[in-house]
Amino acid sequence: MHIDVSSMVRPRSVAIIGASAKRMTQGNVVISNLKDWGYKGAVLPVHPQAKEIDGLSAVNSVAELPSETDLAIVAIPAAQVKPILDELEDSPVRSAIVFTNGFSGEEERSIREMSGRSRLIVHGPNCMGLVNFTDSIPLYPSRPSLRLRPGKVALVAQSGSAAISVMNSTVAGLSKVVTMGSEFHVGAADYIRWLADDDSTTTIGVVAESIKDPVALALAAEAVHAAGKSLVVLKVGRTASGLAATQAHTGALVSDSDAYNDFFHSTNIATVADYDELIASLECAAIARKMVGGTDLGIIGISGGQTALACDVAELNGIGVATFGEATKQRLLKALPGGSGSNPIDFGATVNVDDRDTPEAIAAVFDDRNVGAVVAFQDTQESLNPATLANYMGILNVYAETGSAAPKPMVVVSPTSENVDPGVRDLLARHNVPLIRGLTPGLRAVGNLRLGRKDIAGAWAKERSPGREPFHPRASEIRAELSRLSGPLSPKRSFRILHEYGLPVVRSIIVGEADEAAERCGEIGFPMVVKVAARDIQHRSDVGGVVVGVGDVESLREAIARIGRNVAKARPGVVIDGYELQEQIVGGVEAMAGFTAAEPFGPLVVVGSGGTLVEVMADRAVKLAPFDEATATEMLAKTKLAKVLSGHRNLIPVTDLSHLADAAVKLSQLASDLRGIMIACDINPIVVRKGTGDVRIVDALCICA
Repeated sequence: MHIDVSSMVRPRSVAIIGASAKRMTQGNVVISNLKDWGYKGAVLPVHPQAKEIDGLSAVNSVAELPSETDLAIVAIPAAQVKPILDELEDSPVRSAIVFTNGFSGEEERSIREMSGRSRLIVHGPNCMGLVNFTDSIPLYPSRPSLRLRPGKVALVAQSGSAAISVMNSTVAGLSKVVTMGSEFHVGAADYIRWLADDDSTTTIGVVAESIKDPVALALAAEAVHAAGKSLVVLKVGRTASGLAATQAHTGALVSDSDAYNDFFHSTNIATVADYDELIASLECAAIARKMVGGTDLGIIGISGGQTALACDVAELNGIGVATFGEATKQRLLKALPGGSGSNPIDFGATVNVDDRDTPEAIAAVFDDRNVGAVVAFQDTQESLNPATLANYMGILNVYAETGSAAPKPMVVVSPTSENVDPGVRDLLARHNVPLIRGLTPGLRAVGNLRLGRKDIAGAWAKERSPGREPFHPRASEIRAELSRLSGPLSPKRSFRILHEYGLPVVRSIIVGEADEAAERCGEIGFPMVVKVAARDIQHRSDVGGVVVGVGDVESLREAIARIGRNVAKARPGVVIDGYELQEQIVGGVEAMAGFTAAEPFGPLVVVGSGGTLVEVMADRAVKLAPFDEATATEMLAKTKLAKVLSGHRNLIPVTDLSHLADAAVKLSQLASDLRGIMIACDINPIVVRKGTGDVRIVDALCICA
């Protein structure tokens, strides 16, 4: 599942293809960096004519490279890259990092095809390589900042500029920085998996523009979590635009962002919204302990205004503020007379400083079982007047001492983004207490210290691995049948596929015209619903193609005639294949479900309120398929539909949701089995009987690729 990237992170020798004897190129910069950093391996410039480059003996061809050459740096024009990779394939070189960009479509296809079958490990192209700070190996075509220092934080970024922004802004020591580029072969997940086993790395940050292989990333995250390390991802471009431009309403109800959010939540991967939050999370995780016990925060400070604002920001970001137990409250009232004994704690509320027992108050908060971490808000800006800073040192020393001894994380947040006093930062760091800049980044950073279940990402990956058994015993036959079709399926075929997966559809038949309808209406019974059946009409109510409450044969004939007139007016020239007669379900509540392709993750299922106003109401919950009944129940609980069915204000009887949850599970299994074949499905409405919760699918639109 993962490619071993050791030959690129710790190469024994490096060949440089693209260095010049006459001018400064990216290859020459790499040579200079390696020499300046004291790289202990061999550096081998490859040049067809030169005998020497930058004081190093040159090799005149790839074929002449020694057998122990682990890595080739490729920094040459795009048209020359594929021929060089072919030469490397036939050489002893194990791997290649390709800086080059600007490939034509044909050149890109050729390199991708080669990467898929090659024994050569290819990183890039369109990247800036990597820097191994631990072992002083800068495989990087630019000059790293002189302020950077080795440490325990690794960064994996698709964008070279993103890596530069983070490297030049963080005060954390770095172990590895990897820029991925276009990921033709090696992906971010391969490096994350490698870093999970790297003793020099405890914290991993990722800046991702896309996710190449979610299953590989989930398995890599599982390895990181199992090693007790932190993984934080900044996903760039999580827009609210629709996932699929299909005829299905489902595509308009869900978005790219929904798929990414569910993936990260389901795999226990912490996320951030911008560079500041990423840097804060990395700096925090590099020093602080993981949360144990509770997951909510105890908030303390010497300013009631700051701590109150912190609570507001925490709530906006979905970060829990702990409710203290009675024992904690009594300890706080004793340690801080005049205080509230509640969260947040304002030490300044105890006016007489001599009456305060600040260490005992902090200890009480740490001991509360609902508290996962304690966050102290304190101005520590570098611009503070020295006298003011000296005045603050009393409380800062208390934070350092109590944080050092505590079993849970203590984090100090300076509430603005201005640079903090380096002396204060170093003092706290010596006691394993991070000092984070910015109120929102600080709170997000502490929230990301939560230590979740170690097996959750692996379980997600197992459900979606290529070798997983299908849910339906005839899945391969159904896939073969549908693979010969494209576009919307007929209502009859759609219902048949849903029925195959145990989804409860209404009784329904297709007739050709009014006389046949009159002859066969007994198969359905009155009252019934009549609908147009036409391959080119997907949303039948939009064209007047649905008549409800048909109570007898005469009304049936009139309904068919009316539908014919409505369709002819709304869609002139469209071919009507027939008419669908359905049993009418009376006295129910309308729900909906569906799915749409959300690659590379797979189908994204949506459930919620249904009916003709489904897009306007936009009452929905989403989840990547497949999932179980407990998950489906959690999904439904997030919707307004669940509130209605719970007997809200006695408008309807309390209604059992288990049947609707079961339908959602079966739909997720169908979506999973038919991934890549059926790209979208609308089931709307699903009628839920009041009280019993029995469900019947009234209409379905299934679309094949």
